[in-house]
Amino acid sequence: MVTLAKYVLPAIQNLQKVVSDSGHTTIGVTTVVATTVLGTSYPPSKATFSEAARADMAGIVKFLSSSGSPLMINVYPYFAYASDPVNVRLDYAQFTATGVVVQDGPLSYSNLLDAVVDAYYWALEKEGVTNLNLVISESGWPSAGNGNSTTPALAQTYNQNLVKRFLKNTGTPKHPDRSLGGFIFAMFNENQKSAGIEQNFGLFNPDGTPVYNVVFN
Repeated sequence: MVTLAKYVLPAIQNLQKVVSDSGHTTIGVTTVVATTVLGTSYPPSKATFSEAARADMAGIVKFLSSSGSPLMINVYPYFAYASDPVNVRLDYAQFTATGVVVQDGPLSYSNLLDAVVDAYYWALEKEGVTNLNLVISESGWPSAGNGNSTTPALAQTYNQNLVKRFLKNTGTPKHPDRSLGGFIFAMFNENQKSAGIEQNFGLFNPDGTPVYNVVFN
């Protein structure tokens, strides 16, 4: 991904020019990044882009900031929990904590997704970019593939709470003034992917039957 990143900025610049030159001045072009572009993410206020990604990311985010387009970010609390279940609490990852779990200076966090988003905001700020909005391009929880940490009940809880989080139209502790929205990954389970969790992020089976129910209200 980092190897290809040098091509991203010229691509979005060219696409934005094509769109604007066609008279569609209100249409923006953006790109999607994974949390691997962050070198440090905990606590959020210490976040920076990784050395490998920093030069490319600096150019990308400064262009997006100047063009008024948001940066799309993939945020998966599941992976943080699965990689360190001793230190990353399940309720913190699933939006079910009833109080503050992480205190970062004056900022309090009861869910991991907000903390990751704010890690991006801090990393952006360190590149001199303070007016770039973030949108969650992907987030979800697998319903199978990794034992007790991937059950339909846990996937349902996460995605139901993710929907509630988006519908609140609220910001994060660092930027309460910026509404956070985004998208669930994914609509369907994908049996052509590698066996394990990657096959099991869907809300529906390939035949259209629900893996579990999520209420969108």
